[in-house]
Amino acid sequence: MELGVVFPQTEIGSDPIVIRDYAQAAEQLGYHHLLVYDHVVGGHPDRFQGALRAPYTHEHPFHEPFVLFGYLAALTTRLELVTGVLILPQRQTVLVAKQATEVDVLSGGRLRLGVGIGWNFVEYEALGQPFQNRAARITEQIRLLRALWTEELVTFHGRYHTIDRAAILPRPARPIPIWMGGTADPVLRRAARLADGWFPQAPPGPELEDQLARLRRYVREAGRPEDAVGVEGRFTLAQIPEAQWAPTVQRWRELGATYLSVNTMGAGLASPQAHIDAIRRFKELVEG
Repeated sequence: MELGVVFPQTEIGSDPIVIRDYAQAAEQLGYHHLLVYDHVVGGHPDRFQGALRAPYTHEHPFHEPFVLFGYLAALTTRLELVTGVLILPQRQTVLVAKQATEVDVLSGGRLRLGVGIGWNFVEYEALGQPFQNRAARITEQIRLLRALWTEELVTFHGRYHTIDRAAILPRPARPIPIWMGGTADPVLRRAARLADGWFPQAPPGPELEDQLARLRRYVREAGRPEDAVGVEGRFTLAQIPEAQWAPTVQRWRELGATYLSVNTMGAGLASPQAHIDAIRRFKELVEG
C-alpha cells in the first residue's frame, strides 16, 4: 500500500514558494503521491437549502488542479499527481483530455486522474453545464477520454459528444489511469465497469466493508479481475487520535487498499510548515 498526502487546498494559501516547499517536502519524506481536491467556484451558503450542507463555500480557496500540476511537475521528480476528484461533467471532455495529457507528458507519466460527478450545483450553473444528467454524461466522457488518449484519429458519435475524424497530439505514452469517487450503489457499479480504481469516503468499519464487498462483486460481474480496480483510502488526522494512526493504517492494508492519503486539513494546524510537520510525524509513526 502506497502512502500519499492530500494537498491542503483550503489552508496552504497562495504563495508559490510555500506550495513548492510543501510538495518537495512530501517527496523528500518518501510519500508516493499528492492528491488534490477540485472546486472551480464556491457558492454562498444561502444557495444551499434543505438537507444539503455545503462543506465548502465562496470563502474557501482552491487551486485549479491541472495548472497546479503543471507547476509541480517541474518541481518534483517522482511524486504521482492525483485528482481526488476532478468534477468531470462540469468540464469540457476534450479539453480535459488535452489538459490531462499535457500534465502526464510533462511530468513523465505521473498523472492519475480521479473523476466524479460532484454535489455542487452552483459550480455547474456557473460553468454552463447541466447538473441533473451528470451521472449519465460521465460514463460517455470516460469512453471518450480513453479514445482520445489511445487512438490516432477519433470518430465518436455519442449522446453528448460528436467528433468527426479529429485527434489530440501529443498523446500520453500510456492510457492515463482513471479512478472514480462516490459511494452510492450506481457509482460502485459504474466504477466496477469503467474505472481503474475507487476512492471510498468511509473509514474502516462495517460501512466500508460492505461497500468494498459490493464493489468487488460488481467487478467480478463485469468480467474483470478484482485487482483491476484499486482502492485509495483517506486518513483524516483531525478524526483519528495519534495512538490509533498505526493501527488504522494497518486496517486499511488488511482491507486491501492499494493507496492511502493523509489529510491534514481541519486539524487546527496554524501554518503551512505545520502541515509539513504533520505529514512528517505521520510517516514516522506509521512506518516506525
